[in-house]
Amino acid sequence: MTWLGFLHLQHYRMYLSLRLCSSLYPYQSPVRHLSALMRSNPIRAVPPRSVTHQRTLLLRKHGWTNLPRMVCSGQSVNTEGRQSQAAQGQKSLPASSEEETDLKGFGERGKVYSSRRHFRKSSLELEDSRYSDTEDQNKEDIISPKVRWKPGRRNTTYWYFLQCKTLIKENKLTEALDMFETRMVKEERLLPEEYNYTVLIGGCGRVGYLKKAFQLYNDMKKRAVIPSDATYTALFNACAESPWKESGLQFASKLREELSSKNIHLNLITYHAMLKAYAVCSDLKACFNVLREIVHSGHKMNVETFSTLMIGCIKDTKNGFRYSLQIWREMLKLGVQPDAKSYNLLLRATRDCGIGNPAVASQLLLGEEGEVWQLKQQRRVQRVKGQRGTKSSKNATTLVVGLLEDQLFGLTSDQPTSCRLSELGANHNNETLSNLTEAPNLPSSDGQEKELVSRGAHSLELIPRSQIFPVDSDSGELPQNAYLPNLLDIQINKKNLISLGTVATPPDRLALIGYLSGFLNKMKEDGVVPDIKTFTMLAEVVEPNSQSESSLLALMDEHGVKPDISFFNTFIRKKSRLGDLEGAKALLPVLVERGLSPTMHTFCNLAIACRKENDGLKLLHDIKMSGVTPNVNVYSTLINNAAKQLDYVYLTNILQDMARNQVQPNEVVLRQLEFAVKYPPKFDKYKSKNTYLEKIDGFRGYYYRWLNFMPAAETPHPWEKYRIKSHVPVRE
Repeated sequence: MTWLGFLHLQHYRMYLSLRLCSSLYPYQSPVRHLSALMRSNPIRAVPPRSVTHQRTLLLRKHGWTNLPRMVCSGQSVNTEGRQSQAAQGQKSLPASSEEETDLKGFGERGKVYSSRRHFRKSSLELEDSRYSDTEDQNKEDIISPKVRWKPGRRNTTYWYFLQCKTLIKENKLTEALDMFETRMVKEERLLPEEYNYTVLIGGCGRVGYLKKAFQLYNDMKKRAVIPSDATYTALFNACAESPWKESGLQFASKLREELSSKNIHLNLITYHAMLKAYAVCSDLKACFNVLREIVHSGHKMNVETFSTLMIGCIKDTKNGFRYSLQIWREMLKLGVQPDAKSYNLLLRATRDCGIGNPAVASQLLLGEEGEVWQLKQQRRVQRVKGQRGTKSSKNATTLVVGLLEDQLFGLTSDQPTSCRLSELGANHNNETLSNLTEAPNLPSSDGQEKELVSRGAHSLELIPRSQIFPVDSDSGELPQNAYLPNLLDIQINKKNLISLGTVATPPDRLALIGYLSGFLNKMKEDGVVPDIKTFTMLAEVVEPNSQSESSLLALMDEHGVKPDISFFNTFIRKKSRLGDLEGAKALLPVLVERGLSPTMHTFCNLAIACRKENDGLKLLHDIKMSGVTPNVNVYSTLINNAAKQLDYVYLTNILQDMARNQVQPNEVVLRQLEFAVKYPPKFDKYKSKNTYLEKIDGFRGYYYRWLNFMPAAETPHPWEKYRIKSHVPVRE
């Protein structure tokens, strides 16, 4: 084959490629494809004159007549330049000069383009839009926009963690959950990390949203995300803060079983959260099982551990005060220094809990039985300390925990009081010594209590009657050489001390821990500074209308503690319960002098003392004059007082005032009113006439009419405000 035949074959291949390009891309410029093809397959064996001549003929044959010289050098076609040249009537260059320029620039452009490493993305629509008219392009964009630009930057999982953390601090848990589930997971399709789940579980745990916390935990396990100790801490805290303690206890038990089956080692903070869950959910025996796990894990018990145990003791309202004192002493024996929280919990046990069986409490806290327990504990600890290795200290602490549990639950304290010894705060002037030592018949199963009672009775018979005197709480008149012990000490001086009494009231229990002055001195010895919560609790447990109560404000100024509105509300509530309305109102000027203003809780405490109709209606008028509308709690307190007095006129006036102020009754108010409209169980109005109870008929008629036009307030679900509402379009 000659070189001329080879030339025709090459041109024919170019022609086929040109036709193929024009058929595949009808809206593309074939010149651009031809120039690219020429750059990719240059014909070097053919003289440039013949190549130029044959290429020009080929293009003119297919309708491309007026081509600029830039096509031959590999450049794109400039349509605007071509149109301007045609308009001005410019002539093309001669063939010889055109060939010379092509010889000089041929192949140089390919080297420039081959050195590029970055190219811009393009599409057919964008290429067409460059060669279309601007008016048509604007019309097409308006009718059907084809190009949608994607966002330039995607948020990271840590950015969502910071945003959710900020929202939770602002009490916007719903927004944080919606941001996590909608924006992060569904829209941006990011894979959540452990910290994303933990911060949301912690927010749900603080508000008691137990169900959502464990839903997030289950989703965490489905995605194979490994939880951390902070995750388990948040889950146990959700169990503790749940409004339903039974379900919280069930979830805590299941989570604990899961951790033990997986053999996961926890830190001390997580163990404290687990201990808190069992303590708040009223399972004190499970708390001691957790306490053993803490010791076996190698952690040391600190003041937070014992404070959490005291929370569990407070849940037992019958024996909680004795339990708290025993745990307090054990904490001091182990060398753990108490803090302000532990002192406040002790005052809370003084206010809410009893001492249990006085005979058992006397022997465990004062008598010889407590010394026997201490001797047994010392012997067992000495045996374990004689062993070698690091396990000796753990075993010793485990024995301490076991002995403490035996002290709390070993003796049955649910039996009735077995003896009547000299009681604190009781008057024994008209009682004989035989009445004091009299003991009822005990059950045969309670042999330990029989022994304790008989021992205490015989010891009392040896004491002359002249030396027995009752000790009243906050009593300022005591005989000489009389010593009042403080049960907060490890070693108690039992001089002139016989036994503990029933200790039925909070002031009596405060007397056992040193009264007001002794309690504050004990805090000073331990280097603990009392706070506002301490003085508020002291205001609730001190004797009403006593010298200690009047000196509380001075003591607060001495310690540099500023009273708040809750402190004054405590005093107002105490005086209102005693029926002293004028004394409660006298605290309002003192409150204003301290720079405080009464709240709705203050008015609710004042309503406790409004047992007459005039006082209650006047209080409602004063609340309205202060610019505040009475809430349902104030009306509930007044309805309770009127129902106890069987004053149906008072009840009718309260309901009329509620209707005028449009205060919706809740479940508590409706339950009180349903009780008020009922007759006594054994009362028959047809058999006997009672003018006092006949007024109930008039109130019943008004009450049923009142229910027809008064809308009731529905009690919201505790988790309703934290649930995410589904964004579903409503069909019209």
